[in-house]
Amino acid sequence: MAISKEDIEHVAKLARLELNDKEKEKFTQELGAILNYVAELNQTDTSNVAEVGQISGLANIARADEVTNKNNREKMLANVKKVFF
Repeated sequence: MAISKEDIEHVAKLARLELNDKEKEKFTQELGAILNYVAELNQTDTSNVAEVGQISGLANIARADEVTNKNNREKMLANVKKVFF
């Protein structure tokens, strides 16, 4: 997929980047190479590849959401400095 210098200038403007001519040329080539690689990957046949959501094999390992500090108000307030206005 070809990308033009104008495309780079547009993206740079959106990102509020100031690029000189050398940087514009460099990014045109680099982004073009990336887009060509993505286009190549899109042509790869993945019809026989199983979908993978995660690879560790672990199920939900989160702990139960339980209140663990109930009725601690007096204990917490004991550390508060008494201020009178």
